[in-house]
Amino acid sequence: MTNLDHIPLARQVDYVFRQLEGELKNAAAGTVHIQLRNNAVGKFGMKHHPIESRNGELKPVEAGLNAQQVEAFRKMAIEALKLKRDWTHGDISYDFAVRPGTGAWSASIMYESNYNMSNHTGALFQYVPKQPRNRWEER
Repeated sequence: MTNLDHIPLARQVDYVFRQLEGELKNAAAGTVHIQLRNNAVGKFGMKHHPIESRNGELKPVEAGLNAQQVEAFRKMAIEALKLKRDWTHGDISYDFAVRPGTGAWSASIMYESNYNMSNHTGALFQYVPKQPRNRWEER
């Protein structure tokens, strides 16, 4: 995606979830992570919970989200953007898990705003050299 200044954030999040759809369908739990800069998606990705092993044997992977659950997750992620207020730089994390045996799933959302002090300090924290107190300190 290029020049995201004119694309609404909800549409960008929709794009992210559509790109990750294949991974989501195979994951029983994990985190979708989106980094924002100026209300535009900079980076996105997904952390899968690790595959478990006991005594050197891999356990079978549990069923991940199905197509309907991925669609509901995508819609929930877009709807949750209405709760994001007054910040344009930061991270959004969507944690999710499929409950074993039941097929039910749950998700939670965490917003993190980030600010760059170099954009805010201006003259606030400018370095002012110390003035010498006497002629001996001038050397």
